Amino acid sequence: MQTGNGTASAIARARFLTTATPRTFTAYIGRQFFRFIFTLQGLTAFALITLGVMLTRWRSARRLIWPAISEQINKSGLKLLPMFLFLSAALGFLVIGQAVAWLTRVGAINYLGSIMVLVVVRELGPLLAAFLVLARIGTANVIELGTTRATGEVEALEALGIDPVHYLVAPRVIGMAVGVFALTVYVIIGALLSGYLWAFLQDVPLRPGDYFAQLAGALSGLDFVLLAAKTLAFGFIVAIVTCYHGLAQPLRLADVPRATIRAVAQSVIACVLIDTCFIIVYLTV
Repeated sequence: MQTGNGTASAIARARFLTTATPRTFTAYIGRQFFRFIFTLQGLTAFALITLGVMLTRWRSARRLIWPAISEQINKSGLKLLPMFLFLSAALGFLVIGQAVAWLTRVGAINYLGSIMVLVVVRELGPLLAAFLVLARIGTANVIELGTTRATGEVEALEALGIDPVHYLVAPRVIGMAVGVFALTVYVIIGALLSGYLWAFLQDVPLRPGDYFAQLAGALSGLDFVLLAAKTLAFGFIVAIVTCYHGLAQPLRLADVPRATIRAVAQSVIACVLIDTCFIIVYLTV
């Protein structure tokens, strides 16, 4: 956490990055570059600190931490399940509706299962789950932790000998990683089932056995491994970015809204970059 010299450094950075808009384009580019460097440095350090705390103190204060983890899993998973089931049905209708219209024209209806795997399992399912968890839970993390930091509660925890990263951040990281993974599974299953229902309503000559055989043929063991890795990475990075901007950044209550906007934008960019890396893996393996 930033106390003492760390707080002074944070204040200096905030003043440097929030002064009046530069008058020249070169100065603007320079400021954006330094903003990126400072943010990347802070996020990397915060992620390493969080991982270190999770690995070294996972046995500490179990009676306090495990209920907090269960609460975060409930917030990031179970409470969002009804909305995700509705969205999974809508996603299946959308993908199948468009795919059937084009595949029927060219007589390639046997590729319906492969399209569902490519679009839903590998791409839209994980990204949709990550973005919705970010919108519902990630923003709440920034507001809650930013308020906690601005009102001095973090310093109170430190005075009591409680590590704020262990108590406030680690449960959110674990909860959001598990939540994004579980919700992605529900989204994919719901989209695949609702997709066939939509195809059935459109009188597509495809039996359930043939449809699921297409899905099984398009899936491989690598898909399951990469899906788990991708969703856990999405949950981890969203939690790290939102907790960083909530806990390590805001120094006043007035800074919390701006920190929330930055956290959302950076989380979306990070998820897209992670997804790009996994696309490269799919193409090269």
